[in-house]
Amino acid sequence: MSSLAIGEAFTGSSSVGSGQQLRFSDPATLAAMDDAQVMLRVRDGDDAAFNYLVDRYRRAMVSFMYRMVHNSAIAEELSQEVFLRVYRSRASYTADAKFTTWLYRIATNLSVNHARDNKNERPEFKASLDETDEETGLSIDVADARPNIEQEILRRERLRAIRKHVEALPERQRMAVMMHKYQDLDYRQIAEVLHLSESATKSLLFRAYETLRESLKDFV
Repeated sequence: MSSLAIGEAFTGSSSVGSGQQLRFSDPATLAAMDDAQVMLRVRDGDDAAFNYLVDRYRRAMVSFMYRMVHNSAIAEELSQEVFLRVYRSRASYTADAKFTTWLYRIATNLSVNHARDNKNERPEFKASLDETDEETGLSIDVADARPNIEQEILRRERLRAIRKHVEALPERQRMAVMMHKYQDLDYRQIAEVLHLSESATKSLLFRAYETLRESLKDFV
């Protein structure tokens, strides 16, 4: 579902209290705001602001969810659900934390619930020879821009190994790695999402990366 489609699903559903009339923001105005300010506009009934946030974070959400569930169709559905929950929760939004922290808390809770409800679901496996460090951020280099058959096979084996060992990480470690390595969340944000202290988050990531380095030492 596109951001336009999500927005259309809620057209006319916004309400602004006390007879106020809210002008919908134009993209240039929204781009000058930080995300928390934009979300406050959503809270006040500005659906253009909501569409702006969907456009800004949709791709990152789909990517995050895909790395959690390893199925592109489910990742798309879950990312849509994240934004629907953002919209439904707009009235209670406060700018106490960064918008991305709040967004990834919703996404993390949703992905954890999905994983627990679908333990026996078979993941979709897609390995592209153009992928690089798809699951851990560890360097997987092929010297030749046009790899030969042996290099392609080796690269595919590396990708399978990375996927396998990231998936084998304990749940919190796996989520922390995804948020840290691929979504550019800092330690404080990850700590808030996972309800941990910042020092505990650093320790969690250290253990995760040490486990991956040991498990993948024959591949990287």
